[in-house]
Amino acid sequence: MTGAELALGAGDDPLLDLPGVAAALAVLAGIAAADAACCAALGERSRGQAHQEAIALVRTVRPHGVQMGRDLERLIQKKDNAHHGMISTTDTEAHAMISWAQRLITCASAIVAG
Repeated sequence: MTGAELALGAGDDPLLDLPGVAAALAVLAGIAAADAACCAALGERSRGQAHQEAIALVRTVRPHGVQMGRDLERLIQKKDNAHHGMISTTDTEAHAMISWAQRLITCASAIVAG
């Protein structure tokens, strides 16, 4: 079970039902997965603060770059709210964000494994 799943209450403890925390963890996991895929496939990762550069770079990864770029972009669009909580993250949004992050992790794992 991932930390994001645990924060969404996937465990048995109802006190862990924290969609905002789950969303924030999903963003971090997705960014880390994209970086890992870029390092493994391209020998580099985006180092700047401009997230669009990271999205463009991960899209060049083969074979899963297009899907990874789409999922990373979705996560980045939700990043500020997930990390700064100006608007509450719903369970539905958190579940979607975890799904995007999990897909990024799965693709990155396949790329890193070669």
